[in-house]
Amino acid sequence: MKINCAILDDYQNKALELADWSTLTDRVNLRVYSEHMDHEDKLVQELSDCEIVVIMRERTPFRASLLARLPRLKLLVTTGMRNASVDLAAADRQSIVVCGTAGHSESTAELTWALILGLARHVPQEFQAIRQGGPWQSTIGTDMSGKRLGVLGLGKLGSRVARVGLAFGMEVVAWSQNLTTERAEAEGVRLAASKEELLESSDVVTIHLVLSDRTRGLIGAAELERMRRTAYLINTSRAAIVDQAALAEALRTGRIAGAALDVFETEPLPENDIFRSLPNVLTTPHLGYVTEANYRTYFLEAVEDIEAYLNSSPVRRLFPQ
Repeated sequence: MKINCAILDDYQNKALELADWSTLTDRVNLRVYSEHMDHEDKLVQELSDCEIVVIMRERTPFRASLLARLPRLKLLVTTGMRNASVDLAAADRQSIVVCGTAGHSESTAELTWALILGLARHVPQEFQAIRQGGPWQSTIGTDMSGKRLGVLGLGKLGSRVARVGLAFGMEVVAWSQNLTTERAEAEGVRLAASKEELLESSDVVTIHLVLSDRTRGLIGAAELERMRRTAYLINTSRAAIVDQAALAEALRTGRIAGAALDVFETEPLPENDIFRSLPNVLTTPHLGYVTEANYRTYFLEAVEDIEAYLNSSPVRRLFPQ
């Protein structure tokens, strides 16, 4: 008898196209959902007969309350090897195996620069002006060469972003709670004396930190007040690292020049959310990881995770800390 497997939040309908699922079809009934389901009751209704669920990053959280209502669930596969929206402790208590996949950090670093340049050169406004028959050349861009790039977090992503800044002729400074002078110098950048110094002196501040108890709310009203009025804030990491209400107020009042955001506290972003309408904000719908290379890796390894589980030898398991 076949078991049921649901693939959630396949917005682009690419899951079955970008990997070979044929090795599973004699044992598994695959069910793909391209529409996002917001409500727990709806998820329970659709998934109650599933032994396996594949989720895309953090689009649909699997909290303890949802897991408790899915007694047949035995394998949860998340794309990527970190997913803060899955309650790993609750899954462990229910003997649910949670597995991840590899991914490519290059894609988010590339999007970061698309956002920085799009914001600095007013690309959305100029594009819309051409499309709508508006004025020819209505804005003046900000040069990157000679400016200071402040990088919060100099891991794999932050390092890639920093190198591009150096290639543009920017001065690059970096800070995080554990960053050392030696690590910063190895990337050709300067370690800022403090978070405050980085914020006060940078023309562009870009966030590349993991969301944790230490980084949640790291940038609040006091930190935004320290930034230059001409500065831009870029967040392709996690929304909760920045106090969203304080950021909206800083943008509304012109306390900072603008922000480019790929991540939000609620996704998809509600229709009436202020970040949809602020004129000095460039928003994208969490596209950092949404590339062909990432999707191919995600779904190829999701198939491998399921095969390994069916053979009683799970791979790439995630455990509670």
